This record gives sequence, structure tokens and C-alpha cells, in this order.
Amino acid sequence: MKVQRVRLPNTDSVTWTVLGDDYLPIRPIEQFISYLESIERSPNTIRAYAHHLKLYWEFLRDTNRDWTKIKISDLAEFISYLRQPQVGVLSLQPQEARRTETTVNVIITSVCVLYDYQERLGTVKEIPIYSQMIQGRQYKSFLHHINKSKPVKTKLIKLKEPKRIPKTLTQEQVTGLITACDRFRDKFLIFLLYETGMRIGQALGLRHSDIKSWDNLIKIVPRCDNANGARAKTKEEYNVHVTKELMEFYSRYLLGEFNECDSDYVFINLWDGVIGQPMKYPAVADLFRRLSKKTGIKFNAHMMRHTHGTELARSGWDASYIQKRLGHSDVQTTIKTYINLNDDDLKEAYKEYLDKPKK
Repeated sequence: MKVQRVRLPNTDSVTWTVLGDDYLPIRPIEQFISYLESIERSPNTIRAYAHHLKLYWEFLRDTNRDWTKIKISDLAEFISYLRQPQVGVLSLQPQEARRTETTVNVIITSVCVLYDYQERLGTVKEIPIYSQMIQGRQYKSFLHHINKSKPVKTKLIKLKEPKRIPKTLTQEQVTGLITACDRFRDKFLIFLLYETGMRIGQALGLRHSDIKSWDNLIKIVPRCDNANGARAKTKEEYNVHVTKELMEFYSRYLLGEFNECDSDYVFINLWDGVIGQPMKYPAVADLFRRLSKKTGIKFNAHMMRHTHGTELARSGWDASYIQKRLGHSDVQTTIKTYINLNDDDLKEAYKEYLDKPKK
């Protein structure tokens, strides 16, 4: 089986599909992907679903199962299938699982969403493996008193995920990466990701009209028609306030390298590829690989985002402020990701407590 990239006719848009062993699209997955396209899910989201569902259909093929007749025990076996270091090989020695608990749960969620869609179509009558109805929830929303009696859906089967603190960089490492850049465009990109916490798709879709240099402000504007395929993920516009130093980097980039290039995109190809065209994800990935090799610092764009969010949390920012700055739709995402206290944080907090004058 294969996940196939497909370019839509008469457009620059791409999508994804899953081909079976007969090189034909797998019908249930094809229907589901068409549904995701109709509700304007991003190509990256569709690609992820395609890869996850390909794994599930390989499991069905290898174990000779009918996708319309699945039980909880079958899904549990699928989890084991995903976790095996080598499928079909038994080892007498303990080995590390092939996929993490988080990855497995994401794949299971993709399968459940597919079944939920097919159930609504009437293709399958009932899906006992997908979810159950429970009363109440651990997190109580602002309107909990209104909807507390309503049942809530939850998956019947999933792995318990260990708490993982996001990987971050030190200020010295960030400075080292910026210094290692030969071009001001690249320096500005690294500095921008670190200081704003914006996603790489948001940075690649950034236009000069989004930058208000006189007010030290950058507008995050979601667009679905970026020529480089960049996506902002969030659907709402929001503002990010920045420092004068970052704006100085932007000015030096414009005056020193961008010059009079006829493009509204901020980050464009200036030396490689088609000059003046907006940078794409592979170009950024290649830049980061070269910087990692040059400095010995392993990093990626999302690590810059985690670094910014973590620094804000440790400086005492309220979670709701961090949520707005990072563009999270739910404050619980912010709290679970960035409100993490290690031993150094606890030690510092206790020291401040001791230093406070007692009444």
C-alpha cells in the first residue's frame, strides 16, 4: 500500500490518497479524505490522516480482517501491531516499542474519526470500538453548570501517555544559531521564531503588509492561498507584539538582501531556486539541518515555539496571555504544554518564599 500525493487539476493545490495493493484508491479512505477537503482541512492534516489510515489498512490486510466488522479486541491487537519493534518477529529480549504512546493514540484517533464518518454515512451501523457515553468530565468549563448533565464521548481504548516536557533551547543556543547564519534573512527567521513563538507555516506565509514596524507589531493572518503551501493552522487573526531589536533585524534584511525584489512575501528565495519565489518548507528544513551540523545544536522550528512558551511561563505570564500570544484555541492546551515545573523552578519559588518578609 502507498500514500500518494495528488495535484488537483487546474490548481496549485495538492491532496493525498491511499492506494491499495491493486494500485487503486481505497474507497472508504477516499470518501473520508474528500470529506476532510470539503471542510477545508489543511493538506498537512490530510496527509497525516492518510499515513495513519494506511497503517490501519495494512493491519487489516495482514490479519485478514473486514474493516466493517471490528471489535475492541481487534483494535487492541492493532495497538500491539503498532508497538511491535519488528512486525511478525518475536524477540526473547525486551525491546523499545516501535512507536510512542502519543503516536499510537494519534493513529487510533484517526481510525476512530474515520469510523465515525462512515457511521454517519450509513456504511456501518454501529461502532462499538469507537466511544462510550460517560457523565461529567475532569476539566470543568465556564458553562459546566449548563451542560454538566450532557453525556460526553470518549474513546474506549487508548494508551496512557507519559508526561513529557517539551524540548527547548537556551538563550545561548539561540544566539549561537543566529550567529551561525551567513544571511540576514536566516538570522531574522530564527530570531522571529524564537521571539514570537509563531509556527513555521505562519512565518512562511508572512507578508510585508502584516508587519507594522512603527508599532513593533506583527499580525498573524491565516491564508489558504499561499503560493508556497504554507498554512497558519489557526483560523483567527491575532497580533504579536515584538521588540525593536527584532524590527531592526527586519530592516537590515530588507535593506541588505531583499532590496527591490517584487514580492509581498517576507521570506523568499534570494540565492537558490527561483529568485523571488516564497520559501517553502523543504528550504527551511535544509537550512536548519545545515545550522545543526555547523553548531552541533539539534533543533527544529517547533522547538523555538516551545522555547518561547516555556520562557513566558517561567517568567510568570498568565496562561491565558500565553494562549493568546501562541494562538492556541484552548487554554488547556497551553497549561498542559507549558505550565511544567522542574526541580529548579520549585527551588527558586521556595527561595523567593523564604526571602519574603513575614508578617
